[in-house]
This record gives sequence, structure tokens and C-alpha cells, in this order.
Amino acid sequence: MIRIKKLDIFIAKQFGLLFVGTFFICQFVLMMQFLWRYVEELIGKGLSLEVLAQFFWYMGLMLMPQAFPLAILLSSLITFGNLGESSELTAIKAAGISLFKAFRSLIVIVILVSCSSFYFQNVIAPNANKSFAQLLLSMKQKSPELEIPEGIFYDGIPNCNLYVQKKDLNTGKLYGIMIYRMNGGYEDAAIILADSGMLQSTAEKKHLLLTLYSGEWFENMRSQDLAGSASVPYRRETFSTKRIVLDFDGGFNLADVTGIASDARSKGLSKIRHDLDSIREFNDSVGRAFYKDAKLSTFNMSSGMTKEDSAKALKAALKIDIDSVYIGHKAEEKQSIMRTASSNVEMKASEMSMRGDYAYALNRQERLHQLEMIKKFTISLQCILFFFIGAPLGAIIRKGGLGVPVIISVLVFIVYYIFDNSGYRMARDDNWTVEFGMLISSVVLTPLAVFFTYKANNDSVVFNIDLYKSIFRTMFGLRLKRHVFKKEVIINDPEYVADADRLRKITDEIVAYSHEHSLLKAPNPIRVFFMEGNDHAIRDINEELEAVIDDLSNTKDKAILTHLNRYPVLATHAHTRPFKRQWLNAVTGIIIPLGLFFYLRMWRFRLRLLRDLRVIKTTNEDICARIDEMTSNSEQRTN
Repeated sequence: MIRIKKLDIFIAKQFGLLFVGTFFICQFVLMMQFLWRYVEELIGKGLSLEVLAQFFWYMGLMLMPQAFPLAILLSSLITFGNLGESSELTAIKAAGISLFKAFRSLIVIVILVSCSSFYFQNVIAPNANKSFAQLLLSMKQKSPELEIPEGIFYDGIPNCNLYVQKKDLNTGKLYGIMIYRMNGGYEDAAIILADSGMLQSTAEKKHLLLTLYSGEWFENMRSQDLAGSASVPYRRETFSTKRIVLDFDGGFNLADVTGIASDARSKGLSKIRHDLDSIREFNDSVGRAFYKDAKLSTFNMSSGMTKEDSAKALKAALKIDIDSVYIGHKAEEKQSIMRTASSNVEMKASEMSMRGDYAYALNRQERLHQLEMIKKFTISLQCILFFFIGAPLGAIIRKGGLGVPVIISVLVFIVYYIFDNSGYRMARDDNWTVEFGMLISSVVLTPLAVFFTYKANNDSVVFNIDLYKSIFRTMFGLRLKRHVFKKEVIINDPEYVADADRLRKITDEIVAYSHEHSLLKAPNPIRVFFMEGNDHAIRDINEELEAVIDDLSNTKDKAILTHLNRYPVLATHAHTRPFKRQWLNAVTGIIIPLGLFFYLRMWRFRLRLLRDLRVIKTTNEDICARIDEMTSNSEQRTN
């Protein structure tokens, strides 16, 4: 029997509240991003609030499955980031409860959300997609005065073709107008030319008022043609201003859904599987028809021939020596044959191109149905994958709020979106297989989810920023500055005289080291990469110097504290070899580009060590002088 513990309820409440909030945030962001694609269809159309409400409602239903994974990722990150930041996660682990036990209530919730996502995609989203597409098409057909394109004929107005050379979107004025009116058919077409004009809807939205300026009207009046007369009445009119009323229903009417219903996005899983069989059968029949037609037209075979007759005709056609037949004709006949052959080749090439485009369109339709069928499962799977990425990351990073979690969520979602969108496009265009294109994002994210879950469950360090900073500093030779501050409470005062003697001894050792080792010379590559050579002298100098600095840090004298902060932090072995392990140095030396980088880096450390030794020597002298001054002042006060 499953027992629900208080910890499960506590974590579920924390996650549930955050999930609801982040879901609406993600939904809003996705809707705003989606809305920019259709801004032109909304602005200036005079749409009612009811139509706009339907537009946003259907858009929200379509985007809900995409908002689920992102909301789970962000909410799980914040939930476990808050628990880690407030040390509640540490208390849970100290009580002997593993991370997976802390996850179990949320795993059930995420599985339910994943099932809900699949239900939305299979039942609600297809109908919402169909209604949204119908609504969008209806919006595009509304207010044609704003939809008339430049440079092409627009046939959206009944019995009228309208050409506009240029239009001003600010004033709504049209320039370079040409109109073909066909009220009585093509024989009674009227041609109207105008320098400019305005197109506006009437108040009842049933007609369009076209006002033209500086133009001409040409019209054949065949309807008034007299019986038996050879002449046709013709009218030509020049005008400075002309108003024409065009029949057009400018009200908002829903478009026909016949073409929209065949879209794969408007179908559920059972409908897609049913239609895929019909599509494949139709594609196969078209392919067989193309093959049969190509065979008959290429070898001049009749459709009533048997297989044996077809094989004989094919063998006979292949035995014909085309060159000998061609040479036997006259020059004029050869030219005629070449023209005929060239014309036939061009016609066949054009026909094959058209058939290839048609076959590609049929194949694309089949792939779109397969993509939508797999997509319903992959998006539901992303809910689970995003949870096993977000929750472990929150437990590792231990940062709550909307700062770091939002940044990480955006980065993870960008990676997912790039792979998912690229895979979808490549599979749609038949560059990749459908299965590979739709599963590539899941294949990339699954190892990440397993890795982060494993690291979080074992309390491994993955995002220790200090560790990465240390590695970065070591690789590029960066170092921290020394910071010695005045202590509020001092238990033991420094031994100034002994420390001064030790500093003088360090100075003598530095002088001797400088005479013995020439740090300005380039090091021997063989000794660097393939021989052992630790510099014990610098290590001993550094240990002695750090001991003196540690003792003098208990001083109250500001001058000595200032001098202490001038001491550099020495790297005791970086000037002799890249790494401490001999085999690693040997491997680096064999790989020439990598070895060259570390060789130049080591040479840089040698030059830096030379500068550091000079600074240490100067600082030692200043501190010794200050200690001597303090000692003499103390003796004078004693006397």
C-alpha cells in the first residue's frame, strides 16, 4: 500500500504553486512570440472583441503542450533551488532520505502532466488548430483595402482584377492603378487606368467605394451590339475624379475548412494513422502510373501488350543502331530530326520535372503526417526529461528565485529548441529520416538528464564555480592578489627581530638563487617534458616567506601591513614543468601544438618568477627597515 508522507505533500505543494505560476509565464511568453507572426492580420482590420478573444483562446490551446515542458523545467529548478538554498534539502538528506525519495511525489505529478499534454495534443489541439487556421484565413480575407499587394494583380474582389503599382500605408492612397472589370464576362471587360485612388469600405460593409483620380475608362459594349451588325459599340472616357461602387461583403465571415481539415496538425492520432494508409496507397498508385506511362511513352508500347510482347519490343528497341539510321538521312532531314529530338527531350524533361514536384509534394504530405504522429509522443516525453534535468540541477546549484534558474532554463530550452526545430525541418524536407529528426532532441537531452540526476543523487560537485575559476587561473597563469587586513583581536604580537632576520636570510637566498639560475634564458624542452626537475629551492623560500607573513599579519603597524600586501603569491613549480605528473608532461610534449602552448606558458612563469623575486627582495628590505625603525624608537622610549 502506497503511503503519502508529509514530506511528499510539502514538496508537492512547493512545486505545484511554482508550476502554476511558471506555466502562465511560459504560456504568455510563447503566445507573445507566436503573436508577432500574425500582427499584420490583426492591426487595422476592425475586428470585434469576440473575434480577438477566439483568436487568443485557440492560440493558447495550441501552445499549451509546448508550455508544459518549459514550466516543469523552470518550476523544478526553483523548487529544489529554494530547498537547497534554505538548507532544507541538507536536512532531508541528513534524515536518511535519498534524492529519489524526495522526487517521487513530483515524478507522479510530472507523469500526470505528461499524460495531460498528450491528451491536449491528441484531442484538443487538433480542433484548436483547425479553428485557429480557419479564423486566421478569415482575418486575411477581411478589409481587402489593406491586403492589396504592390506590383501584382489582386483578384480578391468579385468580377474585378486590381493592379496597384505603389501604396501608402499611412494615408491608404493607391498609385498607378489598373483595373479589369468583367461584369458581363471577358468580352465586355472594362479597362480603367488611374493615376491614384482610394479604396474604402462602406458603412454597412457590403460594398467597396473606389475613388479614382486623373484616369481613363475603356470599355467594349458588346451587350449593346446590334444583331447582324459588324461593328461593336466602344466607349472611352477621360475623368479627373471617378467613384466606383464594387460589390464586396466586408463583414467578418468564417472561411471554408475544406482545405484546412487535410492538414496533419488538425488531426488526432487515430485519424493520422487512418489517413497515412490512404496516403501511402495513393502515392504508390501514382508511382506505378508514372512508371507505366514512362515505359509506354519511351518504348512506344501499347497498354494492351503482354509481358512477353513488351520484353520483345524492348529487346528490339535496344538492338537498333541509332547512329547508322541517323547517318543515312540527308542534311535537311538530320536538322529536322535534331529539332524533333530536342523538342521531345525538353518536353520529357519538363514533364519529369512536373511529375517530380508532384511526387515530392505527395511524399512531403506523408512525412508531415508521420512527423505529427511522433511529435505527440516526443513533446509528452520532454515533460519527464525536463524534470530530470531541472530538479537535479536545482539540487546541485542550490539557488532559488528567478535569477539563476531562469538563465539555466533558457539555456536548456534553447539547446532543445535548436535540435528539435532543426530535426523537424530536416525530416520535413526529406534530408533526414522522420524518426531521426523527431528523436534527436530527446537523444541529446536524455544523457544530460541521466548525468545530472546521477551527480545530484551522489552529491557530486558539478557547478562549483570556485573550482572552475581555479582551473582557469592555473591554465592561463592568473593569480589572486594578497589581502592582509588589520586584526581586531591580536593574541600574540609578532616577533619583529626574528622575522627581520628571517627576511634577510630569504633575501640572501634569493640573491644566491638568481646567480645560480638564469630565468631569462629559454628552458630546455627535453628537461621540461621528459625529465624530472622540481625546484626545491623556490619551494623552501616560499614556505619560509609565508611563515613570516603569517607572523607579521598580527601587527598593528599600518606600514608593515601595506608592505605585506605587496608580496606576490608564488607558483612554486609552474616555471619548471606544466604538470606535476611526469607521464602527463611526456604526453603533452609529444602533442606538439599542445606542448608549444604549455612551453610558452612555462617560459612566461619563469619571467614572472624573476619579477616576483625582485619584488620580494625590495619588500624585505622595506619591512626590515621599518622593523629597525620601530625597534630604535622602542629603545629610545625605554631609555
